[in-house]
Amino acid sequence: MTPFTLPFTPTPADIDELGHVNNAVWVRWIQDMATAHWAAVADPAHVEAYIWVVTRHEIDYRGNVALGESVTAKTWIEKQPRGATFDRRVEFVNAAGKTIVSANTTWAMIDRASGRLCRVPAEVAAPFFL
Repeated sequence: MTPFTLPFTPTPADIDELGHVNNAVWVRWIQDMATAHWAAVADPAHVEAYIWVVTRHEIDYRGNVALGESVTAKTWIEKQPRGATFDRRVEFVNAAGKTIVSANTTWAMIDRASGRLCRVPAEVAAPFFL
C-alpha cells in the first residue's frame, strides 16, 4: 500500500522555548494526518456514519524541526482492525530524508448515531489496504 502523505511547516506559534516544534504540535499533526487520510480515502457515507477517537499514542522523537524547516508526513495502516480498533503508523521525514518523529497510534471507531463503539466493518477498512 502507498502511504498517504502531507507536508507540514511550523508557524511561530508551533515553536517552543527550545526553538523547535513543541511535542504537543507533533500530537496535533498526527491527528491532522489521521483525519486527512480518513477524509481522502473513506467512502463519504462512512465519514457521515462514523467518527474516530484516539486511544493511544506511542511517539518516538529522533530529531527537531525549527521555524522555516518543513517535514513530509506519511501515514498508513499495516494490520486489519481488531474489533473497534486499529493501529496507524505515522512518520515525519525532513528534507534530508531522516525520520524526525515516528508514531504508532491506536484509534477506535464510534457510530455517530448511537455514540457507541462499534466493530470496524470490512467495507470501512478495505479502502485503506488498496
